[in-house]
Amino acid sequence: MAIKVIIERAVSPDNQGEVAELLKDLRAKAVRQPGYLSGETLFSVEHSGTHVAISSWESLREWRVWEKNPERIAIVDKIEKLLKAKSKVSIFATTPRSIAEGV
Repeated sequence: MAIKVIIERAVSPDNQGEVAELLKDLRAKAVRQPGYLSGETLFSVEHSGTHVAISSWESLREWRVWEKNPERIAIVDKIEKLLKAKSKVSIFATTPRSIAEGV
């Protein structure tokens, strides 16, 4: 069952451009990962500097493999250093049944 990973980041105005470039690099690598379905990045209209990245994966297992990928970790470490606060990661199943089945 598919899952969605939602990552919220608070970026200071001075770091917006650099974070945007790092997110492009991260997405370019993610699209080549097994189980990756789609992704998008949204920028808050009401809260300047708030970015939300939403990615869809075939399964939680495939997301977890990507989450631990050394290439991903290296880019995420660079992003984290540019944020006002630590990223907030939330994982959602596409159906309640998926949760019961262990996604």
